[in-house]
Amino acid sequence: MRLLSGGRRIPAAAVDREAVLAALHRVEDPELHLPLDDAGMLEEVGVERSGTVRVTLRLTTPTCPLKDTLVGGVTREVSSVDGVERVEVTFTAMSDSQKMQLATRLRGDDRSGAHPFGPDSTTRVYAVASGKGGVGKSTVTANLAAALARQGQRVGVLDADIWGYSVPQLFGVRRPPVAIKGVMLPVEAHGVALMSVGFIVDDAEPVMWRGPMLHKAIQQFLSDVHWGDLDVLLIDLPPGTGDVTMSLLELVPDAALVAVTTPQPAARTVAERVGRMARNARMPVAGVVENMTSLACGSCGAHTAVFGTGGGQLLADAIAAPLLGQVPLDLATREAGDTGVPVVVHDPSSPAARELDRIAADLPVVRRSLAGRKLPLTVV
Repeated sequence: MRLLSGGRRIPAAAVDREAVLAALHRVEDPELHLPLDDAGMLEEVGVERSGTVRVTLRLTTPTCPLKDTLVGGVTREVSSVDGVERVEVTFTAMSDSQKMQLATRLRGDDRSGAHPFGPDSTTRVYAVASGKGGVGKSTVTANLAAALARQGQRVGVLDADIWGYSVPQLFGVRRPPVAIKGVMLPVEAHGVALMSVGFIVDDAEPVMWRGPMLHKAIQQFLSDVHWGDLDVLLIDLPPGTGDVTMSLLELVPDAALVAVTTPQPAARTVAERVGRMARNARMPVAGVVENMTSLACGSCGAHTAVFGTGGGQLLADAIAAPLLGQVPLDLATREAGDTGVPVVVHDPSSPAARELDRIAADLPVVRRSLAGRKLPLTVV
């Protein structure tokens, strides 16, 4: 009912149910990235003459951490329909059969169990690697991902550094991924879809896995996670040329290497081994990022080459790849890592953030050579 200036009440206009359903179709689940009706999440929609609309949503899990996001989206869209005075949102849980239907939809037509990043994929896959730890490889990965997302790309990060995972800390998220009948949904933060063993195990527990378990974990993170339609997937590799790196070469041969080093000879020399391994395996090399090129003074802006100079260019020359950029070390980068917000989001005007943004924008598209590959032939 509405109150006129004279105090007389008139009935509210009838709410068009079809308009309400159309408004709900505009609301996407923030993890599935599907409209609520397409995801099978609409349990009931009630429209009353008083202008109240009651919506019951089915959740994949009763403990869904994004309830408030769903309530906000439903309320915003439904309230825009003529005649709607009030929106009430309640929740229930999906049944097993409803979860199975959703899982089948997410898997699509592929029943082979293969991951979606094969030769025919339009997703650009970059494997970010280093020869040794401590050069800031994961920080570079996280910030390239966040920068690409800010530039409008659909981006995912697979944290393949099983023993030394740091993606949960760098993105400031700790919650476990939602699993729907064998399909995992990546955890999202700062516009990036994330998957890490750090979302599954207790942060204080060491991960003591050997080769076969590592290979299986990487395989599942690629094939059992609903990554959606990504423009770019960044894979944060552990340092060196061990089991995980070898598994990646086998599972995603079309990934392009991004080698991260510091200017120091010790870092550059071991990173060269990773680059040569990629070349020997015919893995395309996108280029080299030199991290911690210099220390940027927050007061005067002066740069000091704490770790020497030239390591990035020497590595690029040695593996016949371009030097993509030289990222300075600044206080903002350290603060961002501690707070769980990539520096390109935390302080986009800082020297490191500006260079990382530029590298992300200029990241080259490289494809594996056809030499040595089996080509599909049709005999006519």
